[in-house]
Amino acid sequence: MNRKKKINQILQKKLKQQNAKLHKSNKPRYVSKAERAKLEADEAQQTAAEGETQSPE
Repeated sequence: MNRKKKINQILQKKLKQQNAKLHKSNKPRYVSKAERAKLEADEAQQTAAEGETQSPE
């Protein structure tokens, strides 16, 4: 009985892990504080560059 139970537990655990890999979470990827600051700076540069090109008109 114990041997069957142990084998069953192992197989169930493997199935559970495989199912977990198939169904990924919808949670967004973590973005660190440094990366957020970098993205913000890049975005600010782009908007500033767009503003400079449009203002001399």
